[in-house]
Amino acid sequence: MAASEGGAPAAPAVWRRGKRRGNREGEPRKGKLPEGRRGKDPGERREEPRLRAWLPGRRRDRRLEKYWEGAQERYRERVVKRRAKRAGQVREDRVEGRYPLEKKPRCLRRLGTVEAEEEEKEACRRKTGRLEVPLPQLRRPTVRFSIYPTSPRASQRFLPCCLPGSTAINELAKMGDPDLLEVLAEKGEIGHKDIDYCFQMSEQSLSSRETSFLINEETMFQKNQQSKDSIFFRDGIRQIDFVLSYVDDIKKDAELKAERRKEFEKNLRKTGLELEIEDKRDSEDGRTYFVKIHAPWEVLVTYAEVLGIKMPIKESDIPRSKHTPISYVLGPVRLPQNVKYPQPEYFTAQFSRHRQELFLIEDQATFFPSSSRNRIVYYILSRCPFGIEDGKKRFGIERLLTSNTYSSAYPLHDGQYWKPSEPPNPTNERYILHKNWARFSYFYKEQPLDLIKNYYGEKIGIYFVFLGYYTEMLFFAAVVGLACFIYGLLSMEHNTCSTEICDPEIGGQMFMCPLCDQVCDYWRLNSTCLASKFSHLFDNESTVFFAIFMGIWVTLFLEFWKQRQARLEYEWDLVDFEEEQQQLQLRPEFEAMCKHRKLNAVTKEMEPYMPLYTRIPWYCFSGATVTLWMSLVVASMVAVIVYRLSVFATFASFMESDASLKQVKSFLTPQIATSLTGSCLNFIVILILNFFYERISAWITKMEIPRTYQEYESSLTLKMFLFQFVNFYSACFYVAFFKGKFVGYPGRYTYLFNEWRGEECDPGGCLIELTTQLTIIMTGKQIFGNIKEAIYPLALNWWRRRKARTNSEKLYSRWEQDHDLESFGPLGLFYEYLETVIQFGFVTLFVASFPLAPLLALINNIVEIRVDAWKLTTQYRRTVASKAHSIGVWQDILYGMAVLSVATNAFIVAFTSDIIPRLVYYYAYSTNATQPMRGYVNNSLSVFLIADFPNHTAPSEKRDFITCRYRDYRHPPDDENKYFHNMQFWHVLAAKMSFIIVMEHVVFLVKFLLAWMIPDVPKDVVERIKREKLMTIKILHDFELNKLKENLGINSDELAKHVMIEENKAQLAKSTI
Repeated sequence: MAASEGGAPAAPAVWRRGKRRGNREGEPRKGKLPEGRRGKDPGERREEPRLRAWLPGRRRDRRLEKYWEGAQERYRERVVKRRAKRAGQVREDRVEGRYPLEKKPRCLRRLGTVEAEEEEKEACRRKTGRLEVPLPQLRRPTVRFSIYPTSPRASQRFLPCCLPGSTAINELAKMGDPDLLEVLAEKGEIGHKDIDYCFQMSEQSLSSRETSFLINEETMFQKNQQSKDSIFFRDGIRQIDFVLSYVDDIKKDAELKAERRKEFEKNLRKTGLELEIEDKRDSEDGRTYFVKIHAPWEVLVTYAEVLGIKMPIKESDIPRSKHTPISYVLGPVRLPQNVKYPQPEYFTAQFSRHRQELFLIEDQATFFPSSSRNRIVYYILSRCPFGIEDGKKRFGIERLLTSNTYSSAYPLHDGQYWKPSEPPNPTNERYILHKNWARFSYFYKEQPLDLIKNYYGEKIGIYFVFLGYYTEMLFFAAVVGLACFIYGLLSMEHNTCSTEICDPEIGGQMFMCPLCDQVCDYWRLNSTCLASKFSHLFDNESTVFFAIFMGIWVTLFLEFWKQRQARLEYEWDLVDFEEEQQQLQLRPEFEAMCKHRKLNAVTKEMEPYMPLYTRIPWYCFSGATVTLWMSLVVASMVAVIVYRLSVFATFASFMESDASLKQVKSFLTPQIATSLTGSCLNFIVILILNFFYERISAWITKMEIPRTYQEYESSLTLKMFLFQFVNFYSACFYVAFFKGKFVGYPGRYTYLFNEWRGEECDPGGCLIELTTQLTIIMTGKQIFGNIKEAIYPLALNWWRRRKARTNSEKLYSRWEQDHDLESFGPLGLFYEYLETVIQFGFVTLFVASFPLAPLLALINNIVEIRVDAWKLTTQYRRTVASKAHSIGVWQDILYGMAVLSVATNAFIVAFTSDIIPRLVYYYAYSTNATQPMRGYVNNSLSVFLIADFPNHTAPSEKRDFITCRYRDYRHPPDDENKYFHNMQFWHVLAAKMSFIIVMEHVVFLVKFLLAWMIPDVPKDVVERIKREKLMTIKILHDFELNKLKENLGINSDELAKHVMIEENKAQLAKSTI
């Protein structure tokens, strides 16, 4: 059974209650019951001797006796009324209301007489050791709640004197049970003076609620008939703001955990939170307890002021942004206005509980949105102490979760995601989000960003704003990249270089030197015909244009993002936002390890302090571990290179000897086969290393003992990004800038570990291999990531629900449904950002080699948005709402990658692409005026004399030709400087370096000009911010002025007349002067 335990009910001031009671009763009571009430029920008069038996021997307080006799009368009146109602019921076992009754234990079932009820009540006391309320009070209770504000002073005085008892005592105090004084006196929890005040407050609370409307409601009901989507306590009124769960632990520390929970929940109640506990017998698995938490109004207004939450004070008169002509073209992608803008815009101010009249409070139950409520409750949970251990004060729900004292802590979803909520539940925003955001059929629609922010908080909301904005900007890059690809496709057949390579009279007569020692044979150039055509798709004149365009695009992307972020700060009331104290608060792990204290220069308070010398060993260990893992990545890349070198000869000899593969050889050369298998192997190694490093980096960061959560996240971000950067990009850097650059020449090749000869590029260059590598890693990562994000939580939730549903006859309640969902975790958003930033690197760092990269990223992000939306709304528990005004440290990382991308793309065009050597030949060495590129292939290949091969490198079989060709610019064998670089090599090298310098300076100049021209905050946003600040100050000034006039009792008309007279005097004085 659930035990509803909460804070003190709202009650008006004592003097008000006494005045109302006096008015109702006509005159003060003199200790005797009215004649009309006397002798109504012999069974009820039995209460008087019990009081008399308690009072003899003590000095009676007349005030207490007067109050007590009045309480007896009211108690008898309620009993009579309930019996009269019960007598008229047709069905005795069912009470009409919102929920049916739960089956009662025997000690609470209806009996025939009052004497039997008393006997059953006494039996219940003896059996359970708890005070049970007689049936007339529970069969048809009336749920009442106050419409009067609670006096803070009265609440503070009431809590300590009336809350120490059990839940039953609290309920008895609300109902004015005559046995309460005896029970409290026997327990010795309060003195006689406290009894007087407690009963005054208890009766006062009850009577104030009697002045409000009445709802026939059951405090207990059958679980199998309860609404599965109920997000309320059992009274159907108090909303569940947070849920804690735990399982009875039979291990050696079970008593310690139970004591921690008891102290923690006790302190939660002291803060004003109200708790209701679901017994494990009522849970689906039969072993999990659930603690439901509700934050009453007084708690919400107090902590809303502490957290500086902004709330509406007046509807804004600033119109929303007007639709531009292009917005009508984009009509199909727009959401309905009520979904896009679920609420009107307001002027807001930081909430103050002393200025509640200033704010637009229509209903206290719905004034604070659910995201703000769970944020406030989590703020309390993270600071609530649960005891003193080892001489140190322990506090915070995170520490209790780490020690498995509680198994989980989470706010509830609004309801089922596939259907709207039913009254009395509030609007099911989860259903609206799933319908308009998480469906894959809505992939072309914009996102309901305001609704996301309202439901999940600003931190998650700003991630989806960034992802959506990034996807929109990718559209323009994808269009230009696709145009460059189409240009290469259309010009492929007319490319002079490919034509010469494929020509049997030109490429067919050129014998290339072997690509490996002894095993590999000489090969004809036209065998790479198809590879040269594919290379032209990405290595053409448009490559230079696209590289420069992407350098400008990334600048526009970051500058416009700053504008979008500034507009978002205004729309979401984050203009004056400072980082939450939650991010700056000390981590419990840091406090536990600290043995020193230091005076904080700001707060002037002693706080935990860890000297630098105690942390240096962990910093060194952390740096060494990160370096070791980065070296491991490089080692794995070298291993893949060794694999490629070792299997290339196998592929070459196998394809030469097997006649059945002659058809395959036309498009699958040994180079391409080796590149494909090597790239796939490299991708698998990347995933394996990434899996282990994620866990090691989190462990290392904990061992560093960061002081705050912000330091922890920054340290983890640095480690993870450095490793991911090396892990995902190292292979691409190798192919782009190292492969084929240091191989030597025939007869003097460079060897890796003196055993494996260095890899050579294809005669058409290494760009096609870089494209292959980039395509496999980028698409493989995106496909694997989306499958993992969708399948992993789905499988875990299915298995968890399958294990939990052991008692199918019990209700699978709202909190149990959410308990069986996967937890998003504090680092869930971190990995989402990391995935997006790594993709941004693929799109910008190597985009010159693969113009279709923005298109692939665009398709992935369209799917990613819906996958993330689907998993958040259906597969994950609701996250605790938290604020953020930017994407944080990730923005600095994006700026760094943007600068690096200019250099990498310039080097790719210069050294990996073949565009610069072709331009040098076109302008300096071509002799054909009609077809300038005619003869370029022959010019780019040097000649080597077969007789100059060392014996251990030359093929064993003799050939009828005496020379072979290789890709380089060197003197022929008959030259006096044979095999040395010729002048064309230095011309090409100078052209490459010049291109890099010119491209970088041009792009950086454009970047700086754009950054200077585009303001960080749009002009209209600046004006709106000024207007809102002005109106807010004016509203606050008018409010304080009106309040002052009320306090001073000044007539507003007289004040206005006085002000007008003074103004006229001032104007007259000015005119006279």
